[in-house]
Amino acid sequence: MKKLMLACAILLCAISNAQPLNNDARKGSISGKIIDASLNEPLPYVNVVIKDTNNETITGGITQDDGTFNISKIPEGKVLVIIQYIGFKTITKTVTIGENNYNIDLGNILLEENVSNLDEVTVVAEVSTIQQKVDRKVITVGKDLTTSGATASDIMNNIPSVNVDQQTGNISLRGNENVRVMVDGKLSNVPIAQLLKQIPSTSIKSIELITNPSAKYNPEGMSGIINIILHKNTNIGFNGNLNVGLTKEINARFNSSIDLNYRNGKFNLYGNYGNNIGNSANYGTVDRLDDNSKQLFDFGNNNKSHLYKAGIDFYMNDNNTLSFFTNQNKYDGKGSGSAAIQYINQPLQLQLFNNVNGNLSSQYNGVFNHKFAKEGETLDFELDYSKFNQDEVANFDFYNIAFPPNYTDFVYTKRNQTVANIDYVNPLSEKTKLEAGLEARLFETNIDYSSTGLSVNENQDNIANNGDEFIPTPSTDFTYKRDIYSAYATFSRSFDKWSYQIGARAETVAEDANAIRTLETSTEATPFKNDYFQIYPSAFFTYSPSDKNSYQASFSRRVDRPGLEQVNPIREWSTPLISSYGNTELQPQFTNSMELNYTRKLEKGSITAGVFYRIIEDEINRALFIDRLDLNKSILSFDNFDNTTAYGLELNSNYRPTNWWNFNASFDLYSRKQKGIAESLTVPIETATVDDILVSTIEANNVVWNFRAFNNFKVTKKLNLSLFAMYRGEEKGLQITRKPMFMVNTGLRYSFLEDNRATFSFNYSDIFNTMKFKFEGDKPFPSKGQFNWESNTWNIALSYRFGGGKYRALQRKNRDSNEKSGGGGFL
Repeated sequence: MKKLMLACAILLCAISNAQPLNNDARKGSISGKIIDASLNEPLPYVNVVIKDTNNETITGGITQDDGTFNISKIPEGKVLVIIQYIGFKTITKTVTIGENNYNIDLGNILLEENVSNLDEVTVVAEVSTIQQKVDRKVITVGKDLTTSGATASDIMNNIPSVNVDQQTGNISLRGNENVRVMVDGKLSNVPIAQLLKQIPSTSIKSIELITNPSAKYNPEGMSGIINIILHKNTNIGFNGNLNVGLTKEINARFNSSIDLNYRNGKFNLYGNYGNNIGNSANYGTVDRLDDNSKQLFDFGNNNKSHLYKAGIDFYMNDNNTLSFFTNQNKYDGKGSGSAAIQYINQPLQLQLFNNVNGNLSSQYNGVFNHKFAKEGETLDFELDYSKFNQDEVANFDFYNIAFPPNYTDFVYTKRNQTVANIDYVNPLSEKTKLEAGLEARLFETNIDYSSTGLSVNENQDNIANNGDEFIPTPSTDFTYKRDIYSAYATFSRSFDKWSYQIGARAETVAEDANAIRTLETSTEATPFKNDYFQIYPSAFFTYSPSDKNSYQASFSRRVDRPGLEQVNPIREWSTPLISSYGNTELQPQFTNSMELNYTRKLEKGSITAGVFYRIIEDEINRALFIDRLDLNKSILSFDNFDNTTAYGLELNSNYRPTNWWNFNASFDLYSRKQKGIAESLTVPIETATVDDILVSTIEANNVVWNFRAFNNFKVTKKLNLSLFAMYRGEEKGLQITRKPMFMVNTGLRYSFLEDNRATFSFNYSDIFNTMKFKFEGDKPFPSKGQFNWESNTWNIALSYRFGGGKYRALQRKNRDSNEKSGGGGFL
């Protein structure tokens, strides 16, 4: 018995001691070495992921500096070894841990470049295309479109449904300027007109027209969102692109830019610099038909703008990425001009002005992205802070005008904005997805204004002697704050031929404005507060009965909050006969928008047709008043009006009739009803008094149509020609009717050097010199006029792409042996 018990004890000890060894034996390891197939050199920081047969991640790691990896504690059984690296084809190997093979050496694994994922700056489509997606229209910017202009501002007029006012730089979508412009999905604090002239056309990958944005997006902008997507260079090693251009008609304007990128293992560094320097001229006339007077305008500007951007992406591991960038935009502008009034048999009355304007815009953005184990499940944290400072001094001198006296305006503007958001995406299944997020948007601006002019006592003396009174805008400190807190959620699901997405965004908004005016003997304050809560629903439905046909229907509710220039009570600008002011008590306007779209894929192209309908609540529009102090003058401001409607249709097509000719064509028509306040005199102005002013609400029912056609002709593999034509129909407004205008542009593009690294382009815009802003109107006085700008211009541009696009980091042996590394001269 004792021997049996001893034998059992020994057996139990053996079993207990053997168990851990048996567990370890069931854990294996996989090792190997990753080699760049074309360079025959090791690749460090390559991702190696181990998954089971259900595609669930087990473990993983990255390669060392010598390209080797060794991943241990892999359970017994069949596993997938997935080798991933940006710019290279993904390799998947199936291995089995076990069967007396627990330590597997895969040896040297050659990675080949993935041409489809190479540097996007080098892989640019020859031809621009238009694609209708469920909630947006995507225009891929090809080489043909970049030939048509040097900057984003130049090519925007070639985009369907988009117009750029060449005088003010204001951009509109479907005939409405209530549109948000973003770059890479982010709003910029740089003034839009200034920003569009800073972005080289060659840096643009695509332009998204999000006319009915989902609840995920900020709901501002009645017409929707224009999102400019830039090329993102994540190619291995050192890469860059250089652009220079010259534009001229009356004056010469220069623009240039350089984009630099360096990708090394876990880090991606990039920097950009762009400038726009030169003079521009605008001139025009306005004829007053009631008193036979003519106003003559002549404006000139000398502007210098410099945009700097620097950023870094840090790939912490397979699942976490940290990114940071900053934008710095420095602008110096000098303007001068004259506004003259010519009456019959009277000397010319002249107002001369000049202004100096300098501003600095700064933006700082940080993003943390986390990928969960589930494919497609992500969490993003983003913090964005921007500030804007501007100094402006404007001098006004008068000749042969008894009043007002010469004066000077001093304006200092300071504003800042902080945006923090969290976005979560969870694919609940292969056919369903949930997205949710939170956002805080804090905005504050402060404007200090002062002006020189007559004092109150001097005004009293002048009234007694001449009967005239000049009251300059008193020194004003205007503060405006707006805090927005929001949350959104969207749910999407797809079926065999159907898909839908529904969502809602809830927002609480607090506005606080105060204008403190300093008078000669007192100080007065005009406070304004407005708090409101709104829910903005959205819904999208898609039906695709076949690969060639698809239908989309969508609905969204949006808001247009009054812009800073609309609420600013300080005089924005002034001429001898009209002055412009904002209205602090403006309320937001809301828009309910519905759309239907149809896309048909053709053998050699595609065509998209769509209709939209909008109901606009508490519409914000212009209000024109007669100046009570001088009935010959007018005051321009803003106000809220009754509900109104707008509708329209759009047609877009891409087609390639032959191998050497392709074209994009678009047609849009929209109807818009506008309401506003206007005043007029019931008797001739010579005998009119304040009692003769008639106040009325006016309507403008408007139907406008536009047509664009862009043709690209491939002469040789290196030479392309382009021809663009645009017609913009007559447009009726509350005060004036803008006459039709049309434009024809032509250009060429020639590529040369190895791999077509260099491109020369020439573009001749408005070759018939037909782009004139002609108008006529009868509010508040009958008038007609015309304004001109430098539209009949020629542009030459040169673009050069450099950098090998291969992995060049840590090549000490090459440098030690004095071999060229092909790193653009920096390595």
